[in-house]
Parts: sequence; C-alpha cells; structure tokens
Amino acid sequence: MMLSPEEIRRYSRHLLIPEFGTEGQLRLKAAKVAVIGCGGLGSPILLYLAAAGVGTIGIIDGDRVDESNLQRQVLYGTESVGKPKVEETAKRLQSLNPHVKIEAHFEQLTSQNALEILVNYDLLIDGSDNFPTRYLVNDACVLLNKPLVYGAIYRFEGQVAIFNYQNGPNYRDLFPKPPSPELAPNCAEAGVLGVLPGIIGSLQANEAIKLLAGIGEPLTGKLFVMDALTLTTRIIRIPRMPERPKIVELIDYDVFCGVKIPESKDEISSEELEELLKSGVDFQLIDVREAHEYAIDNLGGELMPLSHLEDFVVNISRDKSVVIHCQGGMRSQKAIKQLREEYNFNNLRNLTGGIAAFRKIV
Repeated sequence: MMLSPEEIRRYSRHLLIPEFGTEGQLRLKAAKVAVIGCGGLGSPILLYLAAAGVGTIGIIDGDRVDESNLQRQVLYGTESVGKPKVEETAKRLQSLNPHVKIEAHFEQLTSQNALEILVNYDLLIDGSDNFPTRYLVNDACVLLNKPLVYGAIYRFEGQVAIFNYQNGPNYRDLFPKPPSPELAPNCAEAGVLGVLPGIIGSLQANEAIKLLAGIGEPLTGKLFVMDALTLTTRIIRIPRMPERPKIVELIDYDVFCGVKIPESKDEISSEELEELLKSGVDFQLIDVREAHEYAIDNLGGELMPLSHLEDFVVNISRDKSVVIHCQGGMRSQKAIKQLREEYNFNNLRNLTGGIAAFRKIV
C-alpha cells in the first residue's frame, strides 16, 4: 500500500511529524473504524477521522436529524432536518475527503446485529448517549476482541477512556452495574453544553488516531474527566475487577439497564397509546417534563412537571387509567414510582420510550 501524490499533499502536515510520518499515515489508510452514533460526540469524531485519512469509516445510527440537534451536532445544517443522519454524514465526510471509504448503516445497533456489523472493523468508537448502548458496545468489543474508545457527556462534564486494549479493563470494570434509569438521563433529558461534545469527541478521535498510528501513550486503564465550567481535568485509574463476570453473549440491554420492564402491564407502547387516543376511551394523559419542553412539542397531555409533582397529586385521577410520559421514559418511571410509594396509586402506566419513541413510531 502506498500514498498517492494527492494523498501526500493532503496529509503533508502529518508526514512532517517525525513520530508519525509516512508509516503512521499508511497505518491510518489501512484501518477500518466503526463509530456508533453520529450525534454530538460522533460529529467531531467522524470529521477528524475522515480528515486524518482513516481508510474505512463505518457509521451506525438509525436516527434522523432533529432541529434540537443543531446546537451541538456540527455535521448538520438546517437543511438536514428530518433526513437520516448516516446519509447526511456520509455526504459530508465524502466531501471532506474523497480518499476514504464510508460505510453507512442506517439502523440502531442491537444485540441481534452488533456482532455481524462490528466484526468487520479494527477499532470501535462509542458516540452513544445512553447506558444500554454503552454496555452493548462494550460487550460486543469483548466478544470480538476489539479495542473501544469510550466517551460520555453530561451537562458540563465529559469522560474519555480506552477499554479492552492489551488486556486492559473494559467498561464493566468502571461500571459493573448500570445506574437506575432516573439517575441516568441522556442529553434529551438532562441537556448538555453545546461545545462539550466537540471537546470530548475530539479527544476520542485523538485517542483513536494514536492507537491506529501506533504513537503516544493510550488512555487505557485510565478515565479522563473534564469539567467545562471550571476547565479542570483529572485522570482516574481503572483497575480490572478480579472477579469480573465473564461476558459470553449479548443480552437485552434495555432490560439490564432498567429502561424496559419485560412483559409488564405497567408499560404502554407508542402503538397502544395511538390506538387509545383514537378510540375515544376516557383516560388521563400526563406529561411530567418541564414547561419549556412541553412548549416545544407535546401530545396534548396535562403538564405536571416531575420537579413539582407533589403539587399536582390532587389532579391525578384514581378512577380511570392514567398514562404518564416524559421525553425518553425515565422521568415518567420515576414519577410512577413516587406516586405509588407515597400516594398509593395503582392505575398508572408508563409510555415506553416517551414522546421521542412516539414521534418515531407514530
């Protein structure tokens, strides 16, 4: 494998670095990297991998561009709203660097397709924003013996690490068990400073390029943590758990993380709610998000924010079915738990996946 004259001109600033040079660039050209998610973290990761000349880049995302994404997902413009992210990303990356091969997977990564898709890549980068996907990607990496570049963001804080590399720790050494759903909101639930994923995603791209080019000291066995409000950073050692359970298969990660309760009468799907709305059956629909979220989009339910739920208890019916929802299904689960334990309600159902799932499916 050689660099063409066009590639030599394009990557000349890499070739000038003694520690990198032609050998490092050729290693990038030969590499195959999969990025899970092309949102806030995925945007800088993918842009810099393509610009750097990574030979094959796989992008995996089943979502479409939403207007609320544009505050942080710099891959997209206003004209991209409503279009599949992987298609818009593929066009942008190919325009940025026609020398790289882009493989677009317009689907969500699941326990059913993860091994089949990810086996074709040398290195995996997690740009997701939820715990089920993080555990899924980690476990798939362990089963396939692939290194994983991890990143996560929450409001003003970001994290970066490398897992499953040269017998180092994996994600389950850092988080043996997932937090409860109400304590683990994603960006849509908790918010995030728009510039933060740009910083953390760029650091993930940096770690990936170091691994692929064989340079520097990788962030394996260590967790880099950054607070954007104070611009302070720290590095935490991640030891391997001596009695870590062996990963032998991929499981239902929504159930594992408590996002979904299997065979539960307490859950109602988007399709079931749609039928209920059409049927004319008398039931109460409650939205426990905040007022500004409700103003952006709502299903017509009564607004009773979780942060002040106790003020609305007298308005919640005990005589008919009550469906409670939020953006992604986590705050509504917490609301139902609170109403049952503190006020003895027994007629409450949670909209699985919240309004986000409803808008995708219905």
